Amino acid sequence: MTVGILVIALLIILIGAEVFTNALEHLGERLKITEEMTSSIFTPVGTALPATMVPMVAVLSTFGTQSVREEMAVGAILGAPLMLATLVMFLTAVAAISRRGWEDHFSPERTALNRDLFWFLIAIGLGTAAIFAPHSMKWLRILLALGLVLVYIVYLVRYFRTSRQSGAKGRRIQASERLYLFRLFGRLGVTENLPVIFMQLVIATAFIVFGAQGFLQGVERLSMWTGVSILALSMVIVPLASELPEKFNSLVWIRTRKDTLAFANITGAMVFQATLLPAVGIMLMPWEPRPEVLAGVIFPFAATAYLLFRLRHGNLRAVHLFFNGFCYLACLLVVLGWGYVPVAAQ
Repeated sequence: MTVGILVIALLIILIGAEVFTNALEHLGERLKITEEMTSSIFTPVGTALPATMVPMVAVLSTFGTQSVREEMAVGAILGAPLMLATLVMFLTAVAAISRRGWEDHFSPERTALNRDLFWFLIAIGLGTAAIFAPHSMKWLRILLALGLVLVYIVYLVRYFRTSRQSGAKGRRIQASERLYLFRLFGRLGVTENLPVIFMQLVIATAFIVFGAQGFLQGVERLSMWTGVSILALSMVIVPLASELPEKFNSLVWIRTRKDTLAFANITGAMVFQATLLPAVGIMLMPWEPRPEVLAGVIFPFAATAYLLFRLRHGNLRAVHLFFNGFCYLACLLVVLGWGYVPVAAQ
């Protein structure tokens, strides 16, 4: 029954994410947004919605106790940047090797990738500092949270400034499929205009919120059944369900040598997930130095620092990203091992 709830909730979330992404493509086409901006900012922010909604639903919903909801939210917030910086990077390497071989090297746009990785490390550093900030010093925690918001604002400003200086107009995004509401109700006079696009965005968001509610209830039951803490399960399961499916585009792009698009889709989401949501967590949740929480910031920091070092000191090859996979496995062992409490002892 528990697994069934999780599967059904996951399907609802994935349907909502697909409908949302379809509407997002049409909105980008209407706003004449370039593919470069889409890969670095528009798509990462939009496709991060499922992973974003899960912790927000956990905080705002009324199911379970407050401690249960807070553990789910903290786990979901930490899990997304962890998975992106480690597991997704490793899967990107595996996809590249399967098509391009072991000796081939990646050729992304280095300035953009350097920028994304650098600001991600800054964000993780601020989030880690906030873990050790006493709850009695609310002013310090608020200051660190505002610092994370400022990091994302500065990141966006630098992105647009770099784009203007390069003078690259870029190719405008084109929606890959017709708007779903038009495909369903086009015969009734529904057109692909902005009001209909926004209506589809609202419908998709409602699906994601509903699915997130069921998903969180399933995680709580799974915790009771397995003896693994809700925080640990949320760090592992929530991003696998809400974030990983949206990153398969990067695996396709890396196989076809679209390295800039592939990495920008990952690293743009990394910066977003490491700034705005942790800011909410610092101010509203028990952002404390538990072993699972520390593992959730230390391993993605190490994986990203290593990746930035490799990028700045030579060619970046697929085998180098195996270290990111090792970091994910090590973090998984720490989080699940520390968060396990035998059911009989509960």
